[in-house]
Amino acid sequence: MPIPILMYHQIDTPPARGTPMRGMVVSPRRFAAQMGLLRRMGYRGLSMSELVPYLNGERHGKVVGITFDDGYRNTLEHARPILKAHGFTATCYAVSRKLGGFNDWDAALGVPQKPLMTAAELADWVAAGMELGAHTRHHVDLSALPDEEARIEIEQSRSELESTIQAPVRHFCYPYGRFLPQHVDMVRAADYATAVTVRRGRAAGADDLLHLPRVLVAQATHLAQFALKLWTGYEDRRGRR
Repeated sequence: MPIPILMYHQIDTPPARGTPMRGMVVSPRRFAAQMGLLRRMGYRGLSMSELVPYLNGERHGKVVGITFDDGYRNTLEHARPILKAHGFTATCYAVSRKLGGFNDWDAALGVPQKPLMTAAELADWVAAGMELGAHTRHHVDLSALPDEEARIEIEQSRSELESTIQAPVRHFCYPYGRFLPQHVDMVRAADYATAVTVRRGRAAGADDLLHLPRVLVAQATHLAQFALKLWTGYEDRRGRR
């Protein structure tokens, strides 16, 4: 049975229509409705570490992975209480050299700048039973870097985050979803357990754990479409296009 790994970015009040990348901001109310539907349907939302046995086929059950890219403060403020209320866990991928900063990698596109979690806030996220993953040191396009620079971004993002929270960081997310075969090898050499992409689809048994697809949840994803994405082949077909 395919396993959906949900991909979120921000949980906050969406900006005005026409704002660049507005679709990446899901309202807290809509997020709460989505988590509530999962719970009513008997599903558990899991962090990547808790999801691995299901991805490996070692365990079976009604589960979905829940992931958040970039480490926005609004994930802590708005998503964490909702996750906790349902007994769910999730993985947030942070950019290790941007803690307490802003999403400046999007500034040239006109995307509103939103605060990222500080080191203390990341520790709060983990203390609440959630998980931290790595998203490189500077939110770089790995495919545009020399190999040695890419290796440093991949390896040191993990070590820097582990030093910050004093806990293991075992999961990775490719920024922009861009990577080359050598980057998968670098992720493997850095001893990450999983790595997620932006390729659309649900994870299946044949998928390599170091380039897993995810299910995009956008601002416009209404509840019926959310169900369609999770429990039909809708998202799988989008990923094959």
